[in-house]
This record gives sequence, C-alpha cells and structure tokens, in this order.
Amino acid sequence: MNDKYLSPFSERYASKEMQYIFSPDKKFTTWRKLWIALAETEKELGLSENGKPVITDEQIKELKAFAEDINYDVAKEREKLVRHDVMSHVYAYGKQCPAAAGIIHLGATSCYVGDNTDIIIMTEAMKLFRKKLLNVINELSKFAMQYKDLPTLAFTHFQPAQPTTVGKRATLWMEELMLDLSDLDYMISQQKLLGCKGTTGTQASFLELFNGDHETVRKIDGMIAKKMGFSECYPVSGQTYSRKVDTRVLNVLAGIAQSAHKFSNDIRLLQHLKEIEEPFEKNQIGSSAMAYKRNPMRSERIASLANYVMADALNPAITAATQWFERTLDDSANKRISVPEAFLAIDGILDLYLNVVDGLVVYDKVIYQRFMKEIPFMATENIMMDAVKRGGNRQELHERIREHSMAAGAVVKKEGKENDLVDRIAGDPAFGMTKEMIEEILDPKNFVGRAPQQTEEFINEVVKPVLDANSDVLGMTAEINV
Repeated sequence: MNDKYLSPFSERYASKEMQYIFSPDKKFTTWRKLWIALAETEKELGLSENGKPVITDEQIKELKAFAEDINYDVAKEREKLVRHDVMSHVYAYGKQCPAAAGIIHLGATSCYVGDNTDIIIMTEAMKLFRKKLLNVINELSKFAMQYKDLPTLAFTHFQPAQPTTVGKRATLWMEELMLDLSDLDYMISQQKLLGCKGTTGTQASFLELFNGDHETVRKIDGMIAKKMGFSECYPVSGQTYSRKVDTRVLNVLAGIAQSAHKFSNDIRLLQHLKEIEEPFEKNQIGSSAMAYKRNPMRSERIASLANYVMADALNPAITAATQWFERTLDDSANKRISVPEAFLAIDGILDLYLNVVDGLVVYDKVIYQRFMKEIPFMATENIMMDAVKRGGNRQELHERIREHSMAAGAVVKKEGKENDLVDRIAGDPAFGMTKEMIEEILDPKNFVGRAPQQTEEFINEVVKPVLDANSDVLGMTAEINV
C-alpha cells in the first residue's frame, strides 16, 4: 500500500459513504444490474427466434445470482488481452454464468453500462450532498438564532461599517447554501438515463433484434429506466448522453464550493480578529514552530478544496465542447478523474463545513470591545441630532464633530491610544451633553437596524419550512479524518 500513489480524497478528505458510491464495487454491480434489466426487458418484450424465446427465466436467475459477486481477477486478466473494460467484464460475468453468457449485453454498446452507471452514481451522490447540505443549513440556523441579537461590526471592503448582528451575518452564509440547495434539487430532478440506444444512438441493433418492430423498440428505454429507479431516458443521443450533463452537474458542485469558500474566508478573518473561532481540539497543534498558534486549518482546507472544485468544473465544459459528432473518446480518461474527484472534494467540504459550524466559538466580549472602539465615529450623526434637539446649532455642531473626529482618529492611528471621541464631545459645551448621555446613545442595539428581525423572518419563513419538510435527514455529525 505504501509503495504506490494513494489519493488524498480516500486517505484524508472524502467520507466512506461517498467513497463507496465511486468505488469499483458500486460501479460494476451497477453494470451487472443494468445487464439484468436489459435481459429482463428483452424477454418481457418477447424477443424470440423462430418462435422460441431468446432469453429464459433460468438465464436471468443465473445473472441475478452473481450480480454482486464480481470476479475482478478474471476481468483484469481479460482486459490485458482485449484492452476493453466493458468486454472484459462481459467475459468475466459470462464465466460465472455460462448458461447466460451468450445473452449478456445483447444489442448494447459499452455506453449502455458506462453512461447509465455514471448517471446513477452522480444522482446518488447528489442525494447524499442534499442530506449534508440540509444538515449544514440546520446547524447554521441554530447558530443564527442563538446570536441574532448580538451586535457586531459589519465590514465593507474589510473596513468597519454600519453594525449588524452575528446571527444576521450567518443568514448570509445560509442564503447562499439555500441557493445551492435549489440548484441541487433542480439538477437531481433533471437526471435521466441514457437508456439503450446502440452505437450511434439510433437503436439500429434493437430494431434488428425485434425484426423492424419500431413500437416494441420504443418501449425499451422506458422499461429499463423504471427498473433502474428513473422516470425516463434522454429522448435522443449519440453513443453517449450529452457531456453537457456532466458540465451542469459540476457547475452545481462549483456553486457549493463558492459558498463554502466565502464562509471559510469570513471565519478565517473573524478568527484573526479573535471574535469567532473554528473548533480547536485539546491536543491539536497549530504550528510546528509557533506553539501558541491556533491556525484555522479546517476553514483553510475548505478553501483549498473549493478552489480545486471551481477549477475542476472546467474539465467537463471543455470535454463537452470538444466532442465530435456522435462521440469521441476524448472524454474517457478526463471524465474518470474530473467527475469523481469533484464529488469527493465537495463531500469533504460539506463534512468540514458541518464540523466547523457545529463547534464555532464566539467571543462576545472581544466583539463588544471592537464595536465600542469604532461606534463613536458611526454615532456622530445620532449625537449631533440629539444635541440639536437640546438647542444646538446643526451647522456649528457638524463642524465641531468633524474636528473632534479627526483629532480622535489621529490619537488612535498615530499614537496607538484608545478612541477618546466621547470624552472630547462630552467636554465641549457646544453639545451640552454628559458622557453618560452620549454612552446611552452608543448602546450597540441602537445601531443594528432590523438585523434581529430579519434573521428571525428569514429562518422562520424561508429556512424552517425546508428543514421541517426534511426533518428525517437532520441530525448528522461530521468527523474529520485529520
């Protein structure tokens, strides 16, 4: 095991559940189920020769007996000889099922098992993402409600801006994930099988099998789709399903990556500010040299994997654009790598996201201290209006506040001292206000607008109905390998 390349997705990032979906066992047992579905369909549609059924119940029974018993050694040896993975597995299956060997893959081309399996696997993987995405949204909604009233500085251009609340900020992360969930649901609903259309998509081989009976051949795709748990197949195709399908799927995955990356950026910045931290375990080491460090490694890993997925989404786009006519094999090697790795990476991202949200640490005193250092500047208009109500001159007070603000700003920036704007205004007779009066105006809750109400409304009206409708999948936890 240690003398050959091991994928980091298997060793470090992806869950066992997702790894199974893209495993050889899942792939090749699905191939065999598709061969069984084809044989059953051909039998049910009355495939015969000289009035005698071509496919028997005994043959199908034999195929089912070995559906999950893959003889990999036989297939591998055969592939060395014939250089064709599908025909190698047809041969291996036939070795286990001698009575049915002659009817395996009857009338089909390689893409019958390859492409249909890809659709089945991607659909199953997207359904797992849906479950994980809902759990991340659920944990974020709890966090948002817990901190909906906690004022914090908002930032535009990473400069202090009009305050918000910690909970309201979390709704911004949630809203992007809700968009991703909508895109994911749509893509799941759009999944169709390739069906069984032959070498160039014309079903010519099946028309030959069924003696030119178009109506019978038309039924094949629908029957196979139903047996494999799908409602329909693509109505037309070349040899493969359109490679734009892979592009559409990976674009949804890239969208999840974008949302997760944005979240990870915010957490890393907040951790730098010492306001909010991702989980940090008792024995975790932040730096090999600097023992005191608490590096946000989970958020950094989210960003790193997200970058990969966003770049990886170009692969199926280029593949789709460069396919020739009914098909070329340009897609094969690229598709085997780019599609599974995008899924494995997003799986790791969602597990990390859930793990981070589930253990976020909020330092409310640090948040308050930073808030109070900046709020006097933001509150100057409120202070000025209050002073005008007490009989002051608006124009004169505006100039006085400008002068005091500039002086206080210089004290903070040039001398490294605390913001003394409140003391300066309280000591200016033109305002006629005591320090206590000014500090009452500076109550953080006076500056967050409708942030608490917006948080409640968003969760109750937008998020909660979705979570309630999917309550059966909630309650997941995520373990991080390293």
